[in-house]
Amino acid sequence: MVTDIKLIGDKEIEQIPSIKDKALRINLNESIYGTFAEIGAGQETVRQFFRAGASSGTIAKAMSAYDKDFSDAIYGIEDDNRYVTESRLKKMLAHETQLIEERLHRDKHPRKIFFSYANTVATIDFAKKYKGHGWVGINFQVEPDEDYNEIILHIRFKENDARLQQETLGILGVNLIYGAFYKHNDPKKLLRYLYDHLDKDQLEIDTINFSGPRFANVDNRLMSLQLVKNGMTEAVMFGPDGNNILPGAVLYKKNVLALRGSFRPVTKVNMNMYKKSYNMFIEENKVDKNKTFVVFEITLSNLRAEGEIDERDFLDRAELLCSLGQSVMISNFQEYYKVVEYFARYTKARMGLAMGVNNLVEIFDEKYYRHLSGGILEAFGKLFYRDLKVYLYPMKNEDGSLTTSENLKVHPRMKELYKFFKFNGKVVDIKDFEERNLEIFSREVLRMIGNGESGWEEMLPIGIADTIKEHSLFGYKEETITEKAD
Repeated sequence: MVTDIKLIGDKEIEQIPSIKDKALRINLNESIYGTFAEIGAGQETVRQFFRAGASSGTIAKAMSAYDKDFSDAIYGIEDDNRYVTESRLKKMLAHETQLIEERLHRDKHPRKIFFSYANTVATIDFAKKYKGHGWVGINFQVEPDEDYNEIILHIRFKENDARLQQETLGILGVNLIYGAFYKHNDPKKLLRYLYDHLDKDQLEIDTINFSGPRFANVDNRLMSLQLVKNGMTEAVMFGPDGNNILPGAVLYKKNVLALRGSFRPVTKVNMNMYKKSYNMFIEENKVDKNKTFVVFEITLSNLRAEGEIDERDFLDRAELLCSLGQSVMISNFQEYYKVVEYFARYTKARMGLAMGVNNLVEIFDEKYYRHLSGGILEAFGKLFYRDLKVYLYPMKNEDGSLTTSENLKVHPRMKELYKFFKFNGKVVDIKDFEERNLEIFSREVLRMIGNGESGWEEMLPIGIADTIKEHSLFGYKEETITEKAD
């Protein structure tokens, strides 16, 4: 068997089988039997199984409905008339799974575990303006009498050649099918093994969802976190319902307002900042309220603030924000200009960043831009070249005075640069704020919860304290409060 060496963590080394050996192992498994439906980039995945040998034991059918009319006749017409969508992929998987159940009778195949693999993909265009993307998924059984499990993911190609993208897709497909059957008990490993014999500069996976009986205990928000943590993508999003959402779909041609914070936990200050900045944002001339997307962003560096990423802590924060009806973004962007560049991939509409005084002061700190050849000027060119405005929430000083954009102090070397952006209206103050909330700090609330103190409840939005208590979030323990009262 041909193998490569794969580094898992800092010390653990594992030998991984070649793509041919993965395909051959599946082909030689007498139980695995299924269909392949691939649209848009050739039949690249099934080709790997044909070439590995012994494919007649695995492949019941391979098809590719390239013509749109044929595709519509088989899978139906999409409401938006698009073909490279999650909806299209799900229809393909459902249709092919139904066919395999109808045409392959259990009395003839009592020990078979069926699968349907599908992808719908657009590779790089002729002008090389759009690099391409696609949806890839599999429905599969682990036991003959068991319901189907499903893994669906969205990919973005990074290579500049259609043939290379096709080959990359074929390798990914084999890794997905192999992982589904042999790594389903460890979804985190399954996720990492999707990149076997692939490099991060070939392919980006920015959305993944697991469902079915074998994944009943899988939290897809944690799987999203793994995508960023493992460097498979720079940012992921999930909606108020807690399900992963495709960033490109929700950001496309939208006005975007983003709020960065630790939200540990979300407080009245955070929500007041959001509401006031949102009201100002939608009043802008170029902003259409109906085409505006608001996202609360947490950076990976923030999640690592206490050392290794605490997944429970991450879920606590996410759960509270979602309960308030907010969408959440987890990113690997330490600098704000990278956030803006990311949004600019999908929209040219106006963007807004809502932040506190300390955050704005950090933006003007040169130490964050030493890795750029053009230093802070290059970063600010990327940041404010876009149609962007910063909405600044004031800070209350020890003497009771307020720091706003008018009296904010930056490093002397940055003073004129700051004046330039301020003069050009890139930084505006949030004036209609609730001053009593300025003395609320997430870290103080967190300390009070951990120490079993009372009084933190009124610092949080309505309903959040109840959620924390009900689910024992952030280390809340009811008995601690009771003991102190006694």
